Amino acid sequence: MRNNPFSLSLSVCQRKYALDLLDSVGLLGSKPVATPMDSTIQLTTESGDLLPDATVYRALIGKLLYLTITRADISFAVHKLSQFLAQPRTDHLAAAHRIVRYLKGDPGRGLFYSAQSEIRLQAFSDSDWGTCQDTRRSTTGYCVFLGNSLISWKAKKQQTASRSSAEAEYRALADTTCELLWLSQLLRDLHIKVTGPANLYCDSTAAIHIASNSVFHERTKHIEIDCHIVRDRLRAGFLNLLHVTTDNQLADLFTKALPPKTFKMLMSRYAFSSLFLPA
Repeated sequence: MRNNPFSLSLSVCQRKYALDLLDSVGLLGSKPVATPMDSTIQLTTESGDLLPDATVYRALIGKLLYLTITRADISFAVHKLSQFLAQPRTDHLAAAHRIVRYLKGDPGRGLFYSAQSEIRLQAFSDSDWGTCQDTRRSTTGYCVFLGNSLISWKAKKQQTASRSSAEAEYRALADTTCELLWLSQLLRDLHIKVTGPANLYCDSTAAIHIASNSVFHERTKHIEIDCHIVRDRLRAGFLNLLHVTTDNQLADLFTKALPPKTFKMLMSRYAFSSLFLPA
């Protein structure tokens, strides 16, 4: 046991809950799909016909929201479908059923926390500019790791429309920085010493220049002042702001529906556990 790297590790999943959900929806015998959301379909508030009973859709989304506690891979899809709770339509329900069919492929997938991981915060921040067909707002996505273990993530539509992709990326950076600050303080309260400054990865060179170069701020006064928390924390040495290629942007999982090949590649980069799948 002493030489076993899994002996002091922890795996958290909601397999029983996922199987019960499959059974309640009547999809326990369905064929699994490779991704939680079809990347070729653009859902809007007018997609499909109105459902005669909206409670069915709302109840299903509520159950899926609870499942996102351990299933980060469905977070974006559930977040997207949560926007249609007021007047759900047939296409929205079909998309929700697709998430359930995706769960069928590996209902026991969960989070894996290794005892051998370095105690250091690192995060990936991304945004998808103006992709909401109804409001043209951007989507913020980020994921935070403690060493190699995923501890926090979010997919959320931004509160205001951005006039450029750099502005949308910078808003996402600000949200991620605030999350890093909160987690850093939480670890400090728990008397856990974190190694070095946090590493924050972003695939937008424009957003990195805005944070790093004061000259660029003269051109970005239309961005709210609170977004400049990124630059303040960068100067204070709290974080390192690093560029990452789009292919290695792990936060893409939380900003858009991805094609199967890209989705599978990104999933392989996360330390998810699948203890119930055959070896």
